[in-house]
Amino acid sequence: MDRRGQQGQVVLNTSDVGSLVVSGVKSFAKKHKIITGSYLFGIIVLLIGGTGTKLTLDKQRAYNDIMNTIDVDAEYHASNRYAQANANYRATKGWFTCDSSCQRNKRKMEDAKLDLDAILKEGYGRMSDAKSVAGLFSEVGVGEAKDSFWASFASGKRFAKRQSMWDAMFMGMRSMGRDESLIEYVLKVLLQVLINFSLGLIMALFVFIFGLWSIIKSYQPDPLTAMAFFLSAVCAAFAFVTTYLLLFYGAAAGGLYGVAKLAESNARIEGAQGQRRPVRNRPHYQ
Repeated sequence: MDRRGQQGQVVLNTSDVGSLVVSGVKSFAKKHKIITGSYLFGIIVLLIGGTGTKLTLDKQRAYNDIMNTIDVDAEYHASNRYAQANANYRATKGWFTCDSSCQRNKRKMEDAKLDLDAILKEGYGRMSDAKSVAGLFSEVGVGEAKDSFWASFASGKRFAKRQSMWDAMFMGMRSMGRDESLIEYVLKVLLQVLINFSLGLIMALFVFIFGLWSIIKSYQPDPLTAMAFFLSAVCAAFAFVTTYLLLFYGAAAGGLYGVAKLAESNARIEGAQGQRRPVRNRPHYQ
């Protein structure tokens, strides 16, 4: 009778998981309205304004005309001159001394650096003028922000994968010394993978936010447009990272639940077989 009651209790808890999750989400939403509102606003931005406004023919022509005025060859040659001058300077520089030849190469290197900086500054100014023609909410501005986010996101995932690989290796070495079971090792590795991906993607989100303002400034927008784009991009990035992590956690929890149910089923089958096993009566000799 007790065993039936326990089985019924297990089924009841399994059926109540969905309602517990829903009640937990509602409670979190009521207590953290700003976070919930930012998440929902970010989801709307992802669904509606994912590509930006398309450039008109006049804007496209004006944008291309300004971009074509950037002297890419001058930047290339100036960069090569600076790299060669820097190599010559480092080749003649000692550990703690710099003779007359070193000083001469140093002056050449500094002059080449000034020329390169001036050319790059001029090219950046012309590129900024072209971006101002396109507009911050155009497909050019939105595309640049998206490229920046995906670069940060990929960097965060690479960090998580690399860190998880090292953690799995060192945990395996420690588990061999402690004589731990395979299930304990897998659970520890899974927990560490969740932590690594959380840290990696959260760091990627902050890196994107810190670099976003330089992208916005290059389009020369008015303060209201700049603030609107910044808030929209930050909320969209926050919503995407949060959704990705929630799905990742859900997949891990589902996998653990499936393994636990399989282990429970195997234990029940083995227990039933043990109960049906006949007991042999051994003869007693006096």
